[in-house]
Amino acid sequence: MIHFVGAGPGGVDLITVRGQRLLQEADCIIFAGSLVNPALLDMAKEGCIIHDSAKMTLEEVIDVMVEMESQNKTTVRLHTGDPCLYGAIREQMDVLDEKGIAYDDTPGVSSFCGAAAAINAEYTLPDVSQSVIITRMAGRTPVPEKENMKSLAAHQATMVIFLSSSLLDDVQKELLEGGYPEDTPAAIVYKATWPDEKSVRCTVGTLAETARKENITRTALIMVGGFLGTKYDRSKLYDPSFTTGYREATK
Repeated sequence: MIHFVGAGPGGVDLITVRGQRLLQEADCIIFAGSLVNPALLDMAKEGCIIHDSAKMTLEEVIDVMVEMESQNKTTVRLHTGDPCLYGAIREQMDVLDEKGIAYDDTPGVSSFCGAAAAINAEYTLPDVSQSVIITRMAGRTPVPEKENMKSLAAHQATMVIFLSSSLLDDVQKELLEGGYPEDTPAAIVYKATWPDEKSVRCTVGTLAETARKENITRTALIMVGGFLGTKYDRSKLYDPSFTTGYREATK
């Protein structure tokens, strides 16, 4: 059996209880070494075979899985955050389907949740933004043209930008051209929930300058939008003048 497991955003204690159990039981762990906190490997049992997929191709990863299956062993494929976001799990699952190898998927806490926690932010504030756009800047790996940064910025929604901290001059340019005013609040969160986490607030107009000043060039999330400001409406959910399915209005 192959278990795809979300490692969480970085903090060792932020893996799920199920993910922890699977790590402890695994005969083999293939982990995304460029992003997963290696301290999680301390949970592995004695004799567990460990591979760092940062140094492997898809074919090599599959070969390890197939070999473990031939020995009736259990493999954990450990991905950063939640595997459903930029985890490249679909291509692995498709090959496993072709080979008739069983697998399942254990979700994890995404780094975009960890980043919000790092700065005590709520992405969806009443009358500010009720939508969160999760995206990345086109670089060596392209994005679909209809999802370019400039087009998405036109919505003026909350935006969380992955895998782009080395491209902030381009990110800033696209956000501004897309319609965000220069003074739109922004934040850069480096290694959210890790021991060396760092978060800085800035504006869209100062994103690139701030990253250079703080020497942040990788492993950071970019957050943009009015949710980082101070103005928003009170939630109707707890408003005494608003009737819900659980209580009557009292004012």
